[in-house]
Amino acid sequence: MTKQNVNIVNFNSLYEILDEIKENLPFNINKYESENVFNFEKKHNLNDSLIIVKSITKNLNNKNLLIIDKFPLSLIKLIELININLIKIRFNHQSKINIKEYQLNLNSKFFSKDKVNLKLTEKEIRIILYLYEDKVKHNVLDLQKNIWGYSSDLETHTVETHIYRLRKKINNKFKDKNFILREDEGYFIE
Repeated sequence: MTKQNVNIVNFNSLYEILDEIKENLPFNINKYESENVFNFEKKHNLNDSLIIVKSITKNLNNKNLLIIDKFPLSLIKLIELININLIKIRFNHQSKINIKEYQLNLNSKFFSKDKVNLKLTEKEIRIILYLYEDKVKHNVLDLQKNIWGYSSDLETHTVETHIYRLRKKINNKFKDKNFILREDEGYFIE
């Protein structure tokens, strides 16, 4: 899993402290002046990252804002606050992943469209995310290796069986035969 980003705005002392221990942090840190992060926020989606400020910054409208105005604050407490906020952000992000006209909620494991829900297994979720993320066609050997962790010399019909069942579940629930497609090069989601 990739590290989340923590953006520190107008708070040089905090940035310097965290920069000293950044190799041990479970997140990336970035330093901004309020004007810079405001412009950056306009150009890029910062919904999946945390912004830390010393006091309220009028230009920041981001909901993932952590205001640190109580000092002194121990480093352990600070990192705990950051991690709690990052967990909340990750939870909210995982609750609505759009895939075509569907929504995938990794927290509840529901695959939804038009208020109709289909409960998926972990493996089915991994298959859907893997096929959708790369936007390329994945052959059986690729899926065996990257979803199941099987070696390429193992002969099995696990991939075909799982995808057949997943396609059938989606078709039965949503009447969509074309969610997962297959061509000679492999399986894919457009």
